Amino acid sequence: MSSAQSIFGPRYLALSIGIILAAMTIGFEGLAVTTVAPAIAGDLNGIHLFGWIFSAYLLAQIVGTLVIGRQIDRKGPASLFTIAILLFAAGLVLAAVATDMYVLIGSRALQGFGAGAMYTCIYTAISLSYPDELRAKILGALGTAYVLPSMLGPYVAGLIAQHFSWRFVFWGVLPFLLLAVLLSLPVFRKLKMPVVQEKNETGVIGLSVLLAIGTGLFLSGLGMLPKALGITLLIVGLALMAQPLRKLLPSGTLIFHAGLSSLIASRGLFFAAYVCTQNFLVLALTDTKGLAADRAGLIVACAALSWCIVAILQARWDAADQGRGRNKRIIAGILLMIAGIGIMAWVPVLNIWLAILGEIVAGIGIGLAHTTSGTVAFSFSKEGESGQVSGSLQFADSFTPGVAVGIGGAIVALSQTGGMSMQAGITAAMMFNLALVLLSLVASVRTKRVQPFHQPASQPANQTST
Repeated sequence: MSSAQSIFGPRYLALSIGIILAAMTIGFEGLAVTTVAPAIAGDLNGIHLFGWIFSAYLLAQIVGTLVIGRQIDRKGPASLFTIAILLFAAGLVLAAVATDMYVLIGSRALQGFGAGAMYTCIYTAISLSYPDELRAKILGALGTAYVLPSMLGPYVAGLIAQHFSWRFVFWGVLPFLLLAVLLSLPVFRKLKMPVVQEKNETGVIGLSVLLAIGTGLFLSGLGMLPKALGITLLIVGLALMAQPLRKLLPSGTLIFHAGLSSLIASRGLFFAAYVCTQNFLVLALTDTKGLAADRAGLIVACAALSWCIVAILQARWDAADQGRGRNKRIIAGILLMIAGIGIMAWVPVLNIWLAILGEIVAGIGIGLAHTTSGTVAFSFSKEGESGQVSGSLQFADSFTPGVAVGIGGAIVALSQTGGMSMQAGITAAMMFNLALVLLSLVASVRTKRVQPFHQPASQPANQTST
């Protein structure tokens, strides 16, 4: 393969390695926190605030994703990427030195805003820098960036928490973040943004904050069910979320309008199902099967491995058919996720071998659907809209999983309140995940077929020569 056709050729090498390292850093930190969160809450006497370790990250990520996604088309990714990195790094340091849960929750909010903004900048750089025929390859490489953090992150974090301190998990992320910055930021500064008409974005921050507040009330209400206050917060949260979702997402996303809207909806739903399944599978393995956290982490890593392999293969398939099979690959991936999640729904009742099988199948499915959906989304991007499309992709990857995990947690809690076993509660949560991925299949069939390789290879990037 010639350098012009390779994401690791001279033109793209620094940018490719830099954004892959940045993605690995964010992925490792997120997966590590999932493993050490119980230790954090116990050490800081904050079990009653356990859910906010994740909710604070989610809510801030919503704001970071949407605000940066609207600003990046006018200001370019370099300065915004710098701000995002500084906020993410500040959050890591504050978490490492936190002496109470409120400081820890605040640090998670900084991390969430920074992570959402960083990923939006990464997606925008991909849209601007790589031609259509290379986007499947770089997005596949980003999928492989989950291998080390997904396979080693939970296991290593579990060992650190058991033998040392959870604080070292946050300190350990900083060197990798610094390396990613040194490689990618200089290239970000050379990206040329297309000239676009100034837009009035004054309402974006307000809508983003309103959405975050509404989501926070919704998640808080879920945690208080079936109390009257919980039901009230749930209704108020939903009411506050409705208008921002309609305004900030591509038109028609909530009703699966054909094209980009249905693609974003489908991606949000199947990714939410995948993430939520991973969370409750760990709970099933540790609470109902008695596995240690590190061993449960290794089983979860099976999906990361199959995701990685398929992410690499789909780039080759995309090159072979020149993008003609993208929509079919998304649908095939969702069908495999349905099978994998369906298998894992039986883990609380049967044995852990089902977990391994289900993880492998679901990993193959997410490797096909997630990576390919990103490539298709960029094919919808018009000049001057790369940031908005990037923000929509990142929003789908952050908002819906966070809400789904909250709903799943409420299902488990309500089942126990009703006198059901933990096994029954987790199984019910898994069935909810299955319903989400089935709904994503409905949305995926409304995604408009795109022309193969619409951007000529002779015009590969909006990047200055180096």
